[in-house]
Amino acid sequence: MAAIDGGMYGTSLKPRLLRHLIKNKLPDEKNPFRDTSELSHISSTVRTHRLLSEASSEPIDQKLMEEWKSAVDSWINRLIQLVAMNMPDKCWVGICLLGVTCEECSSERFLASYSVWFSKLLSHIQSQGESPFLMVASCASLSDLLARLSGFSNLKKDGTSHALKVIQPVLKLLNEDNSDMIKDAAICLIYTIITSFPASAHRHYESVEAAIVSKMMSGRCSDGLLKKLGFCLALLPKSKGDEESWLLMMRKILILINVQLKDAFQGLEEESKSDEALRVLVPPGNDPPPPLGGLTMPITSYGSTKRPELLLMCNSSTLMNCCSTMLSCSYPVQVSVPIQSLVMLIRRVLMLDGSVSQKMYPLMTTMKQELICSELPGLHLRSLELLAGIVKGVRSQLLPHVADIAVLIAEYFRKCALPELRIMVYSIIRILLRSMGVGMSLYLTQEVISNTFVDLDYSSSASGNLNLNSNVFNEPVQQPPQKKRKHASTTGSNDEQSDRMGTEMTAPKTKTPISVKIAALHTLEALLTVGGAIRSDSWRPDVDRLLVATALDACKGGWAKEEKNIFLQTGRTDPWAEFQLAALKAFLASLISPSRFRPPSLSQGLELFRKGAQETGTKLSEFCSHALMVLEVLIHPRALSLIDSASDANVVGSMPRTSGRLYSGKQGVNTSYSGGTFGKGDDDPESDEDDLYRSWLENAGEVAIADTLTENNTTSTVGPFSSKDPSAENQILMDKAFVAEVPQISERREVPLDVSKGIQEATAVVAGIRERDDDEIMTGIQDIEGTIQHSVEAFTFEGQTYSNAPAGSVDQQSGTIVLENSTASALDNSNTLVQNVPPTIPPNFAGTTMYMLQQNDDSLEEFIPDIVDTDPDSD
Repeated sequence: MAAIDGGMYGTSLKPRLLRHLIKNKLPDEKNPFRDTSELSHISSTVRTHRLLSEASSEPIDQKLMEEWKSAVDSWINRLIQLVAMNMPDKCWVGICLLGVTCEECSSERFLASYSVWFSKLLSHIQSQGESPFLMVASCASLSDLLARLSGFSNLKKDGTSHALKVIQPVLKLLNEDNSDMIKDAAICLIYTIITSFPASAHRHYESVEAAIVSKMMSGRCSDGLLKKLGFCLALLPKSKGDEESWLLMMRKILILINVQLKDAFQGLEEESKSDEALRVLVPPGNDPPPPLGGLTMPITSYGSTKRPELLLMCNSSTLMNCCSTMLSCSYPVQVSVPIQSLVMLIRRVLMLDGSVSQKMYPLMTTMKQELICSELPGLHLRSLELLAGIVKGVRSQLLPHVADIAVLIAEYFRKCALPELRIMVYSIIRILLRSMGVGMSLYLTQEVISNTFVDLDYSSSASGNLNLNSNVFNEPVQQPPQKKRKHASTTGSNDEQSDRMGTEMTAPKTKTPISVKIAALHTLEALLTVGGAIRSDSWRPDVDRLLVATALDACKGGWAKEEKNIFLQTGRTDPWAEFQLAALKAFLASLISPSRFRPPSLSQGLELFRKGAQETGTKLSEFCSHALMVLEVLIHPRALSLIDSASDANVVGSMPRTSGRLYSGKQGVNTSYSGGTFGKGDDDPESDEDDLYRSWLENAGEVAIADTLTENNTTSTVGPFSSKDPSAENQILMDKAFVAEVPQISERREVPLDVSKGIQEATAVVAGIRERDDDEIMTGIQDIEGTIQHSVEAFTFEGQTYSNAPAGSVDQQSGTIVLENSTASALDNSNTLVQNVPPTIPPNFAGTTMYMLQQNDDSLEEFIPDIVDTDPDSD
């Protein structure tokens, strides 16, 4: 025999494996099927190697392709033989593998053979006295065939006709007194028909509804089967696809729930509550809808072995699950959900705790009260799940009712004590916070904080700075804080604060389940994310200390291993690993949530995240690496430019820029800004620093000083003014008044010409002043980088020349600027503005900013407002 090309990936392996299974694994007329566990191995081999696909991504030799098709033909012929056999074990193998073939075979093979396969499988469902195993296998394989058939859009009509042939036999299996195994297979097939070919279920709508409801109300179904029955009942309106069918189904279910609860809660609640709920569902003067499933007899007469109270509450829980499914699953059209009726039902259940008042005591026996109290937690959980379905599924329709839901959650949270119920309440609060935003956070903050502090085992007696009885939890959250916020004063190092914080937060541990703690941490994370910056001064410090202490306490014993345990529910990982991850997530939210000051526990957080990132291959490591990236903005804050000058250089460079000078005249203004990027020349090199620092250097570089000023001892032009510009003298005086302290002068003064220092000082002042939002000041001083010229003869404004300013000159021996005394150059000993103005200043110019600055006798410090360290929100 030739070797297999390509090993386990080779196409030549597939027909060989398939023939090996036919010869050595499948039974035939002579060889029995001894080991039922072989069936799973055969199915796994076919799926893993795609032995029935008859296709490959690589070119296949024609001879090899013919061999593969021949092997598939042999496989299907053997299965058809097995399905037709009278021996149940061999027939069962053939039916099961025929379902696998429906899923795995090629489209051409399926289209050519599905009608034959359908007939073979349907015959086993219709036959009387068939083995239960064969019926279950036939239902499963038919479900696989119909699901594959629904994928062909051109066969919808044919698929609907095939599904119609199945509904009546399946409903018969469901209505007969069969085992739960057969009922489970039948309801799964009904689900496939509803989702794949809804038109076929539409024709038998009432029959399907009656069969499902009768089994649900019988009280003889397992919990898993009840969930499947309720799910199919919720999806049944999809077969019609209109709003009226959905609303009618919802009203039927709600009416039946309220009627059953009225009987079950007799003696525990007043009858007026049930009557009020029914009046909302069936307003006076309107006819009630037909009963759900056409029920005409009392629920208690279905022959169940359960007591009536337990049966009624069990049925109510199943119907509530059905309502939750209707709210969460998609529907072809938009419907108006009866939110008021749903909320009234939920409130009615949640406010009932099983206690009996003196007025109702004669109507209640002790045994009945015990039975109801034993079932109430499950009914509360179903009610909370229904409430979660409303919040998640209704969306915008929830807005008129969100206040009632928030009040209900707050009331129930105060008395809810069972762990599973508290976890569900935390989940609903998180959904409300993230969907409704900061408004909901303002209302629920008090309840969230007070309950999370209790669940996380930190009390006011054990933590010196956490006072749960303070005004944080007593005053209404909606009221703004009456006391002004103050800047936090810290003493001591971060390590000292961490040590002190750890001792303050350490508390005696209670028996709060770790799952409740995880839910509490997730809820605090959501609260900080949504409402951490709104009216949080009264509670943020306590919550921040709580979270840092919880994170340090959770991780002080080392990192838990994320090992899946098959003995835990759904193979979950170690709960302590989940708690550590939840604590770190909430801690990160505390660090990055907007606040008035830098987080005091940032150093502890960085250390925790750095150590957690070293736990390679875990969810905790992935989150810690993400947290370090998020905290980078707190570690190295930067003011980045809004525009990428490198990528937008061509766009920005094509936009002309003007300096906005106040000086204008017959000659055009020679602006210092070229066509480059934000004040840069075309030939200026790029800086490796960030954009803000580069812009400072570029603005400073715009003041061009000729290098030959002192070397050649000749008169030159510096800056944007020409040598004949008459306004340079006044510009020099005003620049000097802003930039440097000029000593007192009389008739003649000498100022050292330190060009680089002058540029740096001018740039620093301009950068500070430009932060102001006053447009007048920015217009007047934006050219203060200014220019130094050697001769000024006149002052030009609006086309007129005014001459009353002496010229400035450069001392050729000492390299200093010589300023002649004039009216406009009288300066004081400090860094002040020019005191006097030339008498020939035009009237129009007197109204400008520069003239106002010159007329002002105050100092520059008085002109620029001081930085006041006060509360920005205070008056």
